[in-house]
Amino acid sequence: MEVKEAAERYTYADYAKWDDDVRRELIDGAIYLMSPAPTLNHQRILRKLSWQLENFLRGKPCELFVAPCDVCLNAAGDDDKTVVQPDIFVVCDKSKLDGKRCNGAPDMIVEILSPSSKSRDMLIKFSKYLEAGVREYWIVDPADKTTSVCLLKDREYIITDYSEGDTISVNTLKDCKVDMSEVFEG
Repeated sequence: MEVKEAAERYTYADYAKWDDDVRRELIDGAIYLMSPAPTLNHQRILRKLSWQLENFLRGKPCELFVAPCDVCLNAAGDDDKTVVQPDIFVVCDKSKLDGKRCNGAPDMIVEILSPSSKSRDMLIKFSKYLEAGVREYWIVDPADKTTSVCLLKDREYIITDYSEGDTISVNTLKDCKVDMSEVFEG
C-alpha cells in the first residue's frame, strides 16, 4: 500500500476524472494506491466466497458486488472524500446504487488480506467502516486461514474469530451460512 501525500484533498468527482488505469482508493481525501493484481490464492478465495454468498442471494432483494467497484462510504456522491473498493460487498437498500457506485455503507463488506493491504484493511478501513455504519465486516486472512467477523453493535464492532474449518452465519443475511473449509480449500 502506498499513500500519495498531497496538501490537497480529493473527492469522488476528482477520482472519477482520473483515466490512467491506476487502481486507487480515497480515504479522507488522501490517495491510496492499490497493488497491481491480487495473488491467485486471493482470487480463488474471492471467487469461492462470493459464489457461496451469490448462490444464497438468488431471488432475494440484496445484491453482491466484487472489486473493482466504488463505494462512497459517506453517501456524499461526487463530494465524498472516502471512496473504497472492497473485495466483496452486499447492498440490500437498492436506493444506494446509482449505476456507477454505491452511495453509503453497504450492509456487509469482506476484505481479503494481502501483505500490501493488511494494515489498511485492519486499521484504516476498519475505522472507516465502523464510522460509516457497515453492519458486518469480514476480514479474511489467507495466510492464517482465519476470518474475523466484526458485527456492529452500539457504535462498535464485536469481533469473533473463526478458523478454516468453521461454518459462519452471516448476521446481515438471515439463514445464510458460509462454509470456510470450501473457501480455503485448494
